[in-house]
Amino acid sequence: MSRSVSPGIVWATSAPAAAGPGHLTCAKLAGMGSLWTVDHLISPFPRSVWDTDFSFLAKGSPTPDEAFDFATVLGHLAAKAGKVQLAVGVTDPHRRHPVSLAQTFLTLAHLTRRPPILGLGAGERENLDPYGVPCDRPVTRLAEAVQIIRRCFDAEGPFDFTGEYFTLDRAVLDLRAPQGRRPELWLAAHGPRMLELTGRYADGWYPWEPVDPDEYGRRLREVHDAAKRAGRDPAAISAAQVLTVVLGRDAHHVRRLLGAKSVRYLALLADARAWRSFGAEHPLGPDFRGAMDLLPHRYSRAQVEAAIDAAPAELVASRVVAGTPKQVRARIGDLVDAGLQHPVLVAASAMVSPADAVYSMAGLLWLSRGLRTRQARISPSVQEVPA
Repeated sequence: MSRSVSPGIVWATSAPAAAGPGHLTCAKLAGMGSLWTVDHLISPFPRSVWDTDFSFLAKGSPTPDEAFDFATVLGHLAAKAGKVQLAVGVTDPHRRHPVSLAQTFLTLAHLTRRPPILGLGAGERENLDPYGVPCDRPVTRLAEAVQIIRRCFDAEGPFDFTGEYFTLDRAVLDLRAPQGRRPELWLAAHGPRMLELTGRYADGWYPWEPVDPDEYGRRLREVHDAAKRAGRDPAAISAAQVLTVVLGRDAHHVRRLLGAKSVRYLALLADARAWRSFGAEHPLGPDFRGAMDLLPHRYSRAQVEAAIDAAPAELVASRVVAGTPKQVRARIGDLVDAGLQHPVLVAASAMVSPADAVYSMAGLLWLSRGLRTRQARISPSVQEVPA
């Protein structure tokens, strides 16, 4: 039997502004179901190493931290989105009040043809610590925010909420989405508490941590079990996965890409436990929790380069889906067999060189066309990406 798959693509939501419409055009051409923005104040890539030796993109941008506001750009793209769902993956309830987030996405629902997706996570230190934003007990705060946002999407008239972090006293948000365009709430969940919240409250599951198909299936079952306990239909929860891909023409090309600094740097986003599983200590500390603890602008060039050099090659490869387009398609297909419906693609190899950027984007288009159904994975009508 075939399995329907709806791929998406991520835009880094940074300068130049023309990249946003460009990504939307790519999504349309490939028949993708979604375009995802991100909500960052600071890039995950350190300023200290941001030069053309790290990525050719530094030639056109003197800093990696030229980050746009996701809500503004989604509003700009809304009129041209057509059948592509617009999304943020993800924002947090620490910098933005949950009622304000609900209002933003209810507004977007009036500007788009398909329901916009509000992706929420527990937050990352790089967007919080430098600005004095408190993020103690982030999952508890997120759990309250999720309940408030769902009330905002559905409630009519004043409503109350009393929690540890948020209190609403006859709050009013009478803005309603047009019929069939109620915003969707997706959660970036990995641990047990977040998976429970996803099953209990969310419309979609949006993890970014790389896992093998068996682990993906296990976590999805946790989401489904939580949905059943809450009296919800598990099939109503969309299952996604952010997939960072490295696309090469052949094995030699793939090895070269995996050795590029910008790709090897991705190993630093893994937590200390992942490093230990490959027989190494994380250079950012034995208790480092990965991307959520990252403060990239505080690391010197020497620190970053030493950390990149320390990353085992096997660890680097484990953080991405690397190979030729056909090999990558097959690996994503294994995740589809485990329950994945929405592979959301990021082309890490596009950072290496202009030629690799062109090849990577062409590869994403081909991957999307081939993944839209399981039958398309072997269909002779799907043309190979040019060598």
